[in-house]
Amino acid sequence: MDQPPNGFAAGGFLLQHIDGQNASPPSVIVIGGGISGIAAARALSNASFKVTLLESRDRLGGRVYTDYSFGCPIDVGASWLHGVCNENSLAPLIRLLGLRLYRTSGDNSVLYDHDLESYALFDKDGRQVPQEIVTKVGKTFEKILKETVKVRAEHADDMPLIQAISIVLDRNPQLKLEGLPYEVLQWCICRLEAWFATDVDNISLKNWDQEHVLTGGHGLMVHGFDPVIKTLARDLDIHLNHRVTKIIQRYNKTIVCVEDGTSFVADAAIITVPLGVLKANIIKFEPELPEWKLSAIADLGVGIENKIALRFNTVFWPNVEVLGRVAPTSNACGYFLNLHKATGHPVLVCMVAGRFAYEFEKLSDEESVEFVMSQLKKMLPGATEPVNH
Repeated sequence: MDQPPNGFAAGGFLLQHIDGQNASPPSVIVIGGGISGIAAARALSNASFKVTLLESRDRLGGRVYTDYSFGCPIDVGASWLHGVCNENSLAPLIRLLGLRLYRTSGDNSVLYDHDLESYALFDKDGRQVPQEIVTKVGKTFEKILKETVKVRAEHADDMPLIQAISIVLDRNPQLKLEGLPYEVLQWCICRLEAWFATDVDNISLKNWDQEHVLTGGHGLMVHGFDPVIKTLARDLDIHLNHRVTKIIQRYNKTIVCVEDGTSFVADAAIITVPLGVLKANIIKFEPELPEWKLSAIADLGVGIENKIALRFNTVFWPNVEVLGRVAPTSNACGYFLNLHKATGHPVLVCMVAGRFAYEFEKLSDEESVEFVMSQLKKMLPGATEPVNH
């Protein structure tokens, strides 16, 4: 079995330094200032390691980013604590900081981060879908997903989840829906796609339900994740705008080279950059990473979800957590997170995932807002224009 070079993980040779009498503390360079990099740096610093953190951007947090331009905190990146329990390593820190969580679902929600009762769904003509239809379709969707487990047991090879759903519906005609209930089912599939940030024909039947979702339900961070990042990063040796280009392992030392020509030397390095950076081969390794690691980087995928946050002068929408638009296909469905219910601020956040999110990135900010508002006005004809986005 291939082993990673000594310096690319805090491995055995570091312990020799600790055991040695009067030895200087072992040094580690953490590359990447997202939540994992900051958490690793914090843990090492607390354990008396000499830690240097290098981040290529001009800010910390990575996919955790709280925007304050509306005059209130809006998480442009991560928004939830998934699993409000002590098993979640962030929960005690959030509690210690006195940060408020707004609970959006319990443990058994078929749509993961929201309970079905918290939605107001609308059809193409702006009519609200009766709650009893939403609840009934939700139960049907749950039955369909459970039946896909049987399909998985029968097939050695993997297949897209949507293919398994088709097999289930062929076998169980009583689960087939038509008309408005069918459109609500497509909306449920749209929400599933949002959870995985990819289209349902790209979700693995073998693996879609294999993640370990912690207990305690899901809590929206009312004050944003920014205080968590700031607390974890306090008093660390952090270098922003330091884009790493090469990592060299030599003579039990790790040399990290930065784009501007400077370099840092330590006993080891921890690499927490996004998967996309590793896929793009932006960082060169000497010696090269072992084949098993390169293969894992090549085979892993990453989803995409975009958020369009809109601030309004007045609240013209129902007092529910999520507004949704049903449609004949999951791609044509959409939904808005209502931050007013959770935070008191007149803000809606449109969530766009999968291939549609890729297409959305080709639009300018103004075009994005124009499209999102056209969707919102189909749901709520009395919608006013946003004062900020």
